[in-house]
Amino acid sequence: MPFEITSGKIDKAKKVVFYGPEGVGKSTFASHFPDPLFIDTEGSTTELDVKRYPKPSSWQMLIQEVQEVIQLKNCKTLVIDTADWAEKLCTEFICSKFGKSGVEDFGYGNGYTYIAEEWGRFLNLLQDVIDVANINVVLTAHAIIRKFEQPNEMGAYDRYELKLGKKTTGQTAPITKEWADMVLFANYKIFSIQADEKGKKHKAQGGQRVMYTTHHPCWDAKNRFGLPEELPLDYSAIAYIFGTQSNSQEDIKQSKPVTDQVIANEIEDNKPISELGSEIPPIIEASNETVIPVHETNLPKGLTDLMNQNLVTEEEIKKAVALRGYYPENTPIENYDPDFINGVLIGAWPSVLKMIEEEIREF
Repeated sequence: MPFEITSGKIDKAKKVVFYGPEGVGKSTFASHFPDPLFIDTEGSTTELDVKRYPKPSSWQMLIQEVQEVIQLKNCKTLVIDTADWAEKLCTEFICSKFGKSGVEDFGYGNGYTYIAEEWGRFLNLLQDVIDVANINVVLTAHAIIRKFEQPNEMGAYDRYELKLGKKTTGQTAPITKEWADMVLFANYKIFSIQADEKGKKHKAQGGQRVMYTTHHPCWDAKNRFGLPEELPLDYSAIAYIFGTQSNSQEDIKQSKPVTDQVIANEIEDNKPISELGSEIPPIIEASNETVIPVHETNLPKGLTDLMNQNLVTEEEIKKAVALRGYYPENTPIENYDPDFINGVLIGAWPSVLKMIEEEIREF
């Protein structure tokens, strides 16, 4: 049977990488995309009136939050803010998985290869956000300045790049740029003006924020939409690509208030926490991250967050661990080896959760 041939443009969600120096306004810019939902990996959106998931304390928690977006389709734009802080979680996960204290312990660049492979799987998951849920994905990132020298040319110059894969053997930045439909670089535009009558002295002036959309020797950028090389740092300049105007705060719909009783009823009905709305009452709101207080523990935060998110108790963890013969059931989790907690309970959380749901809760 022959393959079907199609033609014309395909209207689908977009993949955007937006990076720049600290303080240039990356999070604010991302907040104007259509109906954004933030996964705030570094806790930098506390002053923005946006929807956000709890700050992920582990790589597995970040993966679960993205998977929930695909399942629930609870936004029009998923914002990972920032990608370089997400990469830190990825690195910690890989090191725990192989029992290493740092990525350099792998030797010969192997650690960076493992990280790139895991990051590639993460980008594939984000591609599912596009293809399955038809939700835009925005990755914000910090910029880093590197000294760059091209072969067969005189001199070197500073170049802005994504702050991903800090070592030359790191591969996360190239595959992230290849994955994106649009890579935008934001910076402050500085003008040099004459400071004396003879024109021998000049001074820097300006500071207007702009974004660059095409490749330049001094920065990475690209787009597939025929944008001008330089635009003001204003979402309205690219809004037409997403079929929207700027997502101003006045346009954000107010979600229903969530009371303690509503939470209790929803949990009893086994509804996901993310469906409870955005106005979480003070009793379960702590700084910039929302945590459902299933239990208070002295366990590592990465494990506690995963337990809270999936309503898993310490007793269920201990039963699962005992069934596999790791520790007796009466052993406190605090007494588990830290490498076991990080490498097995956190690192292999999907398997742990599946075991609890299929072998523990059914009895």
